[in-house]
Amino acid sequence: MKIPIYNSPKPHMNIRRFARSLCLLVTLLPVISAYADSAGWSGAERKLAGKIAALTGPGAVALNVSNRSSLTQAESNTITSALRAQLASAGLRLVAADQAAASVQITLSENAVAYLWIAQIQQGTNSPSLVMVTAPRAGPVVAPTHEPAPLAIAKIQLWSQEKRILDVGVIDSPPGLIILEPERIVLYSRASTGQWQQDQEFPISHFRPWPRDLRGRIAMRKDHLFDAHLPGIICSASAGARLNVACHESDDPWPLAGEAFNLKAFFSPTRNFFTGVLTPGLGKQTAVSAFYSAAPIPRDKYTLWLFAEVDGQLHAADGMTDLVVSAGGLGSDIAAVKSACGSGWQVLDANSSDGTKSDSIRAFQFPDRDPVPVSEPVDMAGAVLSLWTEQAGNSAVAVSINQRTGRYEAFRLSISCGQ
Repeated sequence: MKIPIYNSPKPHMNIRRFARSLCLLVTLLPVISAYADSAGWSGAERKLAGKIAALTGPGAVALNVSNRSSLTQAESNTITSALRAQLASAGLRLVAADQAAASVQITLSENAVAYLWIAQIQQGTNSPSLVMVTAPRAGPVVAPTHEPAPLAIAKIQLWSQEKRILDVGVIDSPPGLIILEPERIVLYSRASTGQWQQDQEFPISHFRPWPRDLRGRIAMRKDHLFDAHLPGIICSASAGARLNVACHESDDPWPLAGEAFNLKAFFSPTRNFFTGVLTPGLGKQTAVSAFYSAAPIPRDKYTLWLFAEVDGQLHAADGMTDLVVSAGGLGSDIAAVKSACGSGWQVLDANSSDGTKSDSIRAFQFPDRDPVPVSEPVDMAGAVLSLWTEQAGNSAVAVSINQRTGRYEAFRLSISCGQ
């Protein structure tokens, strides 16, 4: 009996089959990739819609989607359409703002490893609620690398004295200094010998005792020389041939940054922090939690504000979202400075101290919403007592107490580009 024998395929038949399979795979790869991206997005859209519906319940809502990520306009439109469909499937009816029981503001953001979609939900007069989901980025994730610090902080000493200094205002031309103390304001000019000489001093009238941790702020003005802000008090220098400074009780808000930013905040008259009430506000957001200091970071389409809050957290707000971000070791004193280096805006931070050790100041950038150090720390020889952006925005003034000498010292800080 003959046993049937099956010949193996000829070699050229194997090559042809492999070539056909390879061509089919190459043809389908874009489709598979697109399907994978779409599936990843649809999962995020479904999760986000579910979280929103869980808070609002079925009913009429107004929806607005803002793209602040690297997604293209076409991708943003696709995601928006899918979100609308998912919300409708969850029982929500999308209507105009004046017909809605709740408003939903969705921001398409991102970080180094994923897309981050944030929904802020406002229902009546209740505090807004935040929900968020992540969606994977297309392509391989590349871990961020931090190059050695490319920038340097230039520190120039402005003044030193034994009496307490709250803040210092700098007059560039002709050279002059305005020293804010707890009980007086002193003006100095530079003599022909190059030495500073006192010109005038003005008492600060106040009827209530100062808070224990007194803070003050000198704001240079265009219509008159300066305003001096203290808790519950404002002192203004009058315009005219002879300078006069008048102080009176006031709850006027303090400026938070330089003249390029209009945001102000109300300072507690009995404490050492801002209440959190903002004017004119960030978009529709007119208040944040109580904070010690704030710093703006201009973006292409908006300004991101950082708030060092009294609970030790760092918040980032842009008028639509208010998120806790990684503090990255930042302290309670921060100030923004404009430069010709890096991203163009850096945030100076004074490390927290227990009052017995020396503080240092370091520059950070925020490529997304997490701080990245971009300078080496600069030693301040003692605790930093105040840190304010100057009106022009390209420098800041820091006041510290020298741990060795016990003298109060004021410095002007700016950013210089590394070589």
